[in-house]
Amino acid sequence: MEKRINELRKHFEGLEIDGAYITSKTNHRYFTKFDNGDGALLITKQNAYAFEDFRYIEIATKLLSDNYTVVQPRGKRSEWLGEILKKEGIKKLGFEDNSLSVSAYKRLDSDIECELLPLGSTIEAMREVKDEWEISKIQMAQDITDKAFEHILGILSTDITENDVAAELEYFMRKHGAEDKSFETISISAKKTSLPHGVPENIKIQKGFFTMDFGATVDGYHSDMTRTVCIGKADNEMKKLYNTVLEAQLRALEFLKAGVSAKDADNIAREIINKDYKGCFGHSLGHSVGLEIHELPALSPNMDKILVNGNIVTVEPGIYIPGKYGVRIEDMVAIMDNGVKNFTKSPKHLIEI
Repeated sequence: MEKRINELRKHFEGLEIDGAYITSKTNHRYFTKFDNGDGALLITKQNAYAFEDFRYIEIATKLLSDNYTVVQPRGKRSEWLGEILKKEGIKKLGFEDNSLSVSAYKRLDSDIECELLPLGSTIEAMREVKDEWEISKIQMAQDITDKAFEHILGILSTDITENDVAAELEYFMRKHGAEDKSFETISISAKKTSLPHGVPENIKIQKGFFTMDFGATVDGYHSDMTRTVCIGKADNEMKKLYNTVLEAQLRALEFLKAGVSAKDADNIAREIINKDYKGCFGHSLGHSVGLEIHELPALSPNMDKILVNGNIVTVEPGIYIPGKYGVRIEDMVAIMDNGVKNFTKSPKHLIEI
């Protein structure tokens, strides 16, 4: 944690601040590896403080004392914050303008006697590049996700519902080490597969394409995978559509490495799909994943960002034909100097059940 704290301090001069006040749940966890949505951090040029209430003070003291002075405010937190700001001589305090509500900002501004300046996307930019510890947690989350997919293939049939599949995937992941699911599980069949974010219902699975988009979290870090299978036999048009998506994904995976543009990666996949299915790939090729399921950088036609070693991105082309069906195939990879590390091991050939 000391490394992350010191990295943030390097930005103080450019931001013209004397310290940073961190209140968002995600960034609190990034700087502590401790999950407390009600905690707050104050990082100054010389010291670091963790404000944790009675419910979390015992575990926070145990986990954070090496890097933080752990404070349990009795009464109004801002009063304790104000006292420390005075003691530290803080005149200009950075705050998380991307997450702090207007009402919370107004309360903070009225309670402390220093100038508030926005941190902007400083911390989010730090989080774009994952270290080895973060990568190991993402791999653990994806390993659980892969096992869940292998398990679900053994029970898929037209005798169970879309909700049954979602519940079974989530139960399996929890039972095998996940602290939670990554997001609301997508498990949809037949015509509903044309909906990129279709919602599972208490209806039996129908024959045709069946799409599952799901993931697990481990120590706060997410996985994200989509697989589309076929319940019954696929006809020639279904096979053509599926193989087009697969080709688009494989070509994009082959292209990706440090130094290439996120926009160009999207274009590689989009050009393949547009040959026969123009207008049927309406979302971007992928997004970054970490402590949140959607982070930057994104593999988007609107993002010129050059990818670097340590970026984590999904690669998830899809084709969606309204009222008929759709296919999406998604892997999650780490960008490396000479290619990618693919976290996802689940098979991608067309599986017919």
